Order: sequence, then C-alpha cells, then structure tokens
Amino acid sequence: MSAPVSASAEILRTYRAPRAVMRRLIDALGRDERPEARLLVYLLAGCFIVFVGQVPGLAGQAPAPDGPPREALLGITFFAWLFVWPLFFYALAALAYLAARALGAGGSFLAARAALFWTLLAVSPLMLLRGVVQAFYGPGAALMVADGVVGLAFCCLWVISLREAGKSPAR
Repeated sequence: MSAPVSASAEILRTYRAPRAVMRRLIDALGRDERPEARLLVYLLAGCFIVFVGQVPGLAGQAPAPDGPPREALLGITFFAWLFVWPLFFYALAALAYLAARALGAGGSFLAARAALFWTLLAVSPLMLLRGVVQAFYGPGAALMVADGVVGLAFCCLWVISLREAGKSPAR
C-alpha cells in the first residue's frame, strides 16, 4: 500500500503527468468506500478556490450607481460558486460521459466526474493567479492572457483526464 499523497502535491504533479495522476485517482476511487464523497470534496474545494480568486476583482470593482452593493455581489458570487456551479459541473460531467460513450470510450460516470472535478481543482490555483492579475491590472490585455492560460489549461487537462477516465473499467 502506498503512502497517501497530499492534494496540493497531486495538483502540482497534474501539470507534469496528468495521465498518471488521473490513473492513481481512479484507482483510489475504486478502493474507496465512499468515492462520491471524495469527488464532492474535490468539486467544492475547486469551486471555493475559484470564488476566492474572484474576490480581489469584485472587491476592487466600483459598484454601479443603481446596482447592488459590493457585499451583495460577493454573497451572490459565493452562492453561485458553492451551490449553482456544482450542479452545472455534474450536468457537464454527464454530458461529457454520454459524448465519450457515443464516441466508443469506456469508463464509468464516476470516472468522468473524477476527470472534470479533479481538473477544476487542479486549475483553481491558476484562477487565484487570474484574480491577482485582475486586481492589479484590471480589464485589459494582461487579464485576457490570464483568462487564456486558465482556459487552455482547463481544456487540455480535462481532455487528457477524460481520455484516461475512458480507459477505466465501468463501475
């Protein structure tokens, strides 16, 4: 039995060897008594970190004269990232699973969820960096580059993870 590895170490390793990390994650889920609980933690942790990454931009934003106050924007964003976006990610994982099955991939819905939820968690530190860029530079070229990096990293890691999840046995 191997020693447990911290999530932060696995996130860093995801950028070097995403297939190996996903393979290890899916293997661990197969041995776990409650794999859905672990995936839910990955999803909620990723969503929370993305929310934290948006706080500097929201806090530095001048409120609209007839719009909601800054505190309300923070509350709405918190609610959206911790209650609404997780539902969206479950639906997106289901669509990705069905698309992969239609294209002939194997795997399980659990593995498809693992691929998406882990990708979100792995990309969430880049969202923190994006928040710093937004706070210091505001809208403009630097923020567009940061958004591009985050989007590219998310898409690449998700596709790689989803392909690896498609190789796992159906459960």
